[in-house]
Order: sequence, then C-alpha cells, then structure tokens
Amino acid sequence: MSLDWIYYAISWILLVWHGAWDFVGVPDPAVIGTNWAWILAIIFLVVTVRVILFPVFVKQIKSQRAMQALQPQVKALQEKHKGDRETLQKEMMELYRKEKANPLMGCLPMFLQIPVFLGLFHVLRRLNPDKSEAGKTLYGWTISQFESASSAKLFTAPIAGKFGSTAEELARLGANGTTVKIIAGILVLVMMGTTYLTSRQMILKTGWAEDPQQRMIQKLMLYGIPLSLLISGAIFPIGVIIYWVTNNLFTLAQQQWVLRKFPPPPTMSKPGTSARNPVQPAKTGGLLGRAKSAPPAPAKPAAPKVAGPKPGAKPVNPKKGPAKRQG
Repeated sequence: MSLDWIYYAISWILLVWHGAWDFVGVPDPAVIGTNWAWILAIIFLVVTVRVILFPVFVKQIKSQRAMQALQPQVKALQEKHKGDRETLQKEMMELYRKEKANPLMGCLPMFLQIPVFLGLFHVLRRLNPDKSEAGKTLYGWTISQFESASSAKLFTAPIAGKFGSTAEELARLGANGTTVKIIAGILVLVMMGTTYLTSRQMILKTGWAEDPQQRMIQKLMLYGIPLSLLISGAIFPIGVIIYWVTNNLFTLAQQQWVLRKFPPPPTMSKPGTSARNPVQPAKTGGLLGRAKSAPPAPAKPAAPKVAGPKPGAKPVNPKKGPAKRQG
C-alpha cells in the first residue's frame, strides 16, 4: 500500500503553516541560528493533528473510565476462573462487549499518530540539497521551498540532521557534527522525559489496572517506550524529535485539562476494608504526583466550662426546677 497520500498531506500542512508564519512576518533567514518559520510549521503540524484527533482522545478517556468501573467485576472473574486462563479471557471479552468497553482504546490515539510520524520522518529525511529538480518538487514542494527547508536549522543544527548522521550526510547539509550531536542528544533526552511524564500522569490519575494485561500495557507505556527512544532517537531527524516533544507537551496539557474537567471516580473499597476508612481515590496533585495538601479541618468549638460546686454545697439536680420556698 502506497503511503504517498500521507506524504502529500504532511507536506501540504507544513507548507501552509510555513507560508502563514512567513506572511505574518516571521523571518525566514536564521535568527539565533534558528529558522523559526520552519520550526513553528512543525509545532503547528502537531496542533493541527491534535485538534483533528481530539474527539478520539475524549473517547479514550471515556473508555478508560468504563474499564476502571469494571475492575470489581474483572476481579471477581479472576477469582472465579483462577487457573482457567482460556475461560477467563472468554468471560472478560464478553464482559467488555456487554458493557461496550474497549481495552485497546487507550492506545488508539497513539496508533493514529504513527502515520503522521512516519510521514514527517520520510519528508524530512529527503531534504537533501543534492537532489534533482524532480526530487525537490515531489509532494507539492517548489524548488525554493525545498531549498529553504533543507537549510533550515535549530541553533545551527539542520532539522534534517540526526544524532547518527554520517560525515557524508553532515557534509551535504553543511552541518557541524558536534553541534548536531549536542542538539539532537538534548532533544532525545527531553523526548524520553516527556514521554515518561505523559504515561505517568495518566496512571497517577486513573490508578494501576487490576487486569494483568492492562497492567502490562501500562508498564510498557511507562518504562518500555521511553527506554526504546534512547536507541531509536539516534535515527530520528531533529525536526521529527521537535514534533515528538511538542506532541508530548500538548498531551500533558490536554490530559491535565480533561482530567480536571472529568475527574476519575474514587477507587472502589477493597474487600475487608472498613467502610469508615475507604480506599483513597487516585491522586489529584501536580504533574509529578505530588498531592496537594488538604485544607485543615475546622476546629470544633470548645465546650463551655461549667463551674464546680462549692465545698459543703448540696448537689443540684439539673433536671429539677428551683425548689419552692416554704411559706
């Protein structure tokens, strides 16, 4: 299956945003070693994609809420069919179908962005100034647009360069190898950190899943993907890493907004837990999981002091009224 339609779509969005920033007066020549019109075009490619995918993101949140609400029933099925994995999987799939909950919905927004990522990767990888005229005008580019993008830089490092660029590739781009490695290396570390934070943010808000498969997916998202970027990040062009980091920052802000607007329900009490001491709901603190301090409980008003009886006085029964005086 040809992916040309993706390359044309990504190129069109990039060129439209580059033209828009050029129109409003963002200089095309480098300022502080950076061609800001092209950097902003990549950033707003992220904004365009995320606006399109926002309804899918809301469905993802709703699906996660439905999965969380089903955890007590999932737990009961696990106890009932302990040791019978085949029956357990069948019963759980039937439960998900009946309640219209999709365990894979949590990964859908990420999967839908993979074609965009691959398209941008392909478009930036072909920014080779030595290409023929036919190669430069592929996917709707003009020669001037292609040459402008192929020379675009972030702090003097070409956006088409990567940490693992060969000396020949760097020479074609007119780049300094040390500068490219420093900029790309810093961006890869930021990419890993923000990828970890996006997964951690969601897990802190919704809690760890009871289902072993769901928990495995959560651990993969939290630890596996960020660690894999340490290796794969070496082959990503700097422009692609800018896209990834911007996408992560957008995700952090979007998740924070959705989770504040639609907070997760309190965690169900565990068996054997006293009703007076329910299990606390998922944390609602900041990005790194620091819970906000609860406001101090209002102090109860102190009971008024009652003066004790004087020595030698008869005890007074408060229920009786004052004694009648003898005539």
